[in-house]
Amino acid sequence: MDSPTGFLAPYSSEVQSISLKIRALILEVLPGTIEQLDATSKIIAYGDDRTYKSLICAIAPQKNYVNLMFSRGTDIPDPGGLLKGTGKHARHVKIKTLPECDNPEIIALLTAAVKLHRG
Repeated sequence: MDSPTGFLAPYSSEVQSISLKIRALILEVLPGTIEQLDATSKIIAYGDDRTYKSLICAIAPQKNYVNLMFSRGTDIPDPGGLLKGTGKHARHVKIKTLPECDNPEIIALLTAAVKLHRG
């Protein structure tokens, strides 16, 4: 399992499609990001290096949806109220359908997250 496609193979075709669409958005909005597959945590993580400190966001596929996780979600603006969670810093957006990936607020969250991390 050295590719996102292999990592996502156990999931439904809908979850795979959502994950790959979000992956494409992340790679577009976060140029130069490092992608890491973490099978133990069941996430595809994105950051500026391979440490948790530099983690910007992650894709966490679930049985019927995908969570787009933000490591510093409490620090980024969320005017649309998409971010959910109760962690000290992390928040996530639950994406249930492929068309939801085209929500401009998701791109705004990604842009805000990279700006927060990279200054």
